[in-house]
Amino acid sequence: MFDYTTYLSPFTWRYGSAEMRTLWSETTTRRLWRRVWVALAQAQSEAGLLTAEDLAGIARHQDDINIAAAHAIEAEVGHDLMAELKLFAGQCEFGGGRLHMGATSMDIEDNAEALRLRQAVDMVVSQGDKVLSTFTVLITRYAATPVQGYTHIQPAEPTTLGYRLCQYAQDLLTDLQLLVWTRRQVQGKGVKGAVGTAGSYVVLLRGTSMSAQQLEERVMALLELQAAPVTTQTYPRKTDVLVLNCLASLAQTLHRFALDLRLLQSPAFGELAEPFGARQVGSSAMPFKRNPVLAERICSLARLVAALPAVAWGNAANTMLERTLDDSANRRVVLAEGFLAADEMLRLAARILGGLRVSTSAMQRNLKLYAPFANSTALLAQLAALGGDRQALHEVIRTHALTAWAAVERGELNPLAGLLAADPVVTALLPAPNVRQVLDAPPDVGEAPELCHRFVARCQNVRESGYRVP
Repeated sequence: MFDYTTYLSPFTWRYGSAEMRTLWSETTTRRLWRRVWVALAQAQSEAGLLTAEDLAGIARHQDDINIAAAHAIEAEVGHDLMAELKLFAGQCEFGGGRLHMGATSMDIEDNAEALRLRQAVDMVVSQGDKVLSTFTVLITRYAATPVQGYTHIQPAEPTTLGYRLCQYAQDLLTDLQLLVWTRRQVQGKGVKGAVGTAGSYVVLLRGTSMSAQQLEERVMALLELQAAPVTTQTYPRKTDVLVLNCLASLAQTLHRFALDLRLLQSPAFGELAEPFGARQVGSSAMPFKRNPVLAERICSLARLVAALPAVAWGNAANTMLERTLDDSANRRVVLAEGFLAADEMLRLAARILGGLRVSTSAMQRNLKLYAPFANSTALLAQLAALGGDRQALHEVIRTHALTAWAAVERGELNPLAGLLAADPVVTALLPAPNVRQVLDAPPDVGEAPELCHRFVARCQNVRESGYRVP
């Protein structure tokens, strides 16, 4: 229907999986609408409003989607759902004239949207679970692998690679729990008519054995979907706010991981790198480049997703009285693209983690260069315990540390151990060999390995629970 001579969204073909694109396709939209129409017809047939022949005639054409024909009708009537209804009704040898009885458009569209939102959340959770699983494998593998820690992007005390990865995985775990919780809040509109009172159904069902409430319960049971207790013409637009906020939270987690990876892939650090194909081109101008393009793409898409909840917030906040239509156009964009972007980011993260390049030599180099600064904290505590003036010793160590920093900046080896081992204020409390021993000690990563293993065990428990929030 479309080719590359017209504008296409990058999500049409570049970003997101085929499965997620299919879910948000126009064909799926119309299949879902027809599913709701058939459920409504079945429930109304049980109330005696349709014959068995009518119902069979409707059900027989449930999957006869014809986008071109529907668009031709829409060009005349200016209403996409009404065009699909006319097409569907015209396809039915029997029962077409009984479709949509008592319904308003949103009885169909919002139940269909709720069904799709739940499927989309399930797909994101499934992909996120794979990423979390890979994180836990790497956390276990590198639980005790020391790396230089950084605060303010300046060298600090050492940590472990596994423990650093725990930070991203912990946020992802929270995101998946929030998504699962939010999925349970996704409710359809039910069948409540033009303003949510079910007035049209009350009139329609007079003289039958079924009430409007019973009709709604039957339709929703057939759809395997819960109805919101009260609605206007639409399901509560709060639902969209919750869903897109969850996706924005997920985007924040993946952005943080990708941003740190970009930092650590730079030659100044050189500790981690995303996979780079044998024939991959990093730059059209500079053949030597190995740019972190996958991580940069995550950050770029995350920025987009972070902006989407504001649109949903505006839709919910500006729903005047029983409804306005000023949410309709943007909802065609923000929901689909939010999920497609989330899907793409998770797949990129899985690709990065699956081929993560870890340079132990760079880690050791950075530790050797900066560890004496971190170990000076332990030296200060030990000297104070031996009776030294803690504040005065802090100034001594700070002065020598600044001298050592200047040497490191000139490309020299870190001289801090030698400087402090030669300072009489320090050696008056601790012999020079002991001073060097403290400053040149192997990295002390504290409880990081144990914390890694505890976290992995917790992840496993939460995953086995289906990410239920306690």
